[in-house]
Amino acid sequence: MVAGFDPAGRLWGVESGMSSFTQLLSEVAPELLPGRRPLPPGSAAELAPHATTIVAISTAEGVVMAGDRRATSGNLIASRTVEKVYPADAYSLVGVAGTAGIGIELLRLFQVELEHYEKIEGAMLSLDGKANRLASMIRGNLGAAMQGLAVVPIFAGFDLGATDPSRAGRIFSYDVTGGPYEETGYDAVGSGSLFAKAALKKRYRPGLGTEEAIRLAVEALYDAADDDSATGGPDLARRIFPVVMTATAEGTNRLTDAESASLAEAVVAARMENPGG
Repeated sequence: MVAGFDPAGRLWGVESGMSSFTQLLSEVAPELLPGRRPLPPGSAAELAPHATTIVAISTAEGVVMAGDRRATSGNLIASRTVEKVYPADAYSLVGVAGTAGIGIELLRLFQVELEHYEKIEGAMLSLDGKANRLASMIRGNLGAAMQGLAVVPIFAGFDLGATDPSRAGRIFSYDVTGGPYEETGYDAVGSGSLFAKAALKKRYRPGLGTEEAIRLAVEALYDAADDDSATGGPDLARRIFPVVMTATAEGTNRLTDAESASLAEAVVAARMENPGG
């Protein structure tokens, strides 16, 4: 018999039918949750690499999310190939800025949370429900955030319950306390978000097609990298390009490396003709 399990359907003395995996973990092994680990006094912000810029755009078909690949540690480039955008489930996406290691761990826990709920309840959480679950997980990391190890995700997806499919693409931003905020049209997080949102503000319009929004997202990341040293632009020499994903009625999809490369190269070529624009 598996350790911790008995025939009565109880797991480690807790009802195994609990639909929240995070709540289950908090009862049986709280030390495994990112925000429950004890930290020494003082700021730990400079001890771990930080992920930077993510953008999200709503489209006529759903949403587009894209992230650069750089992680920084102080004034150093800690990694050029970090991936910050992932599918949360079949119809939603999540990207993470802030402390990279904790962010990626929280992101993977969120994926398990949604999958666990669906298996226990036999149904998928609503998009609002998913956004609220992520909010509670961010709130659980508040202690670490106060010591400089903050994680600030962005969440977006296709709302299967929307009455108007053309308005089904929704975007949620968060603060370090877990406060969820629904955004209209577009949003960005991370150190380059100010420049990315400024670029999106000039070009975004309601009802964008997915292909146009993908191009706009990559251009916004390019503008962010142009003004923010912590954001990595397309690296033509090393063949490192942004991660770009979509969520529509058909589900989530990630652009292939070849598609991302082709798009990034086209953006760079266009900027060479007008470097300041």
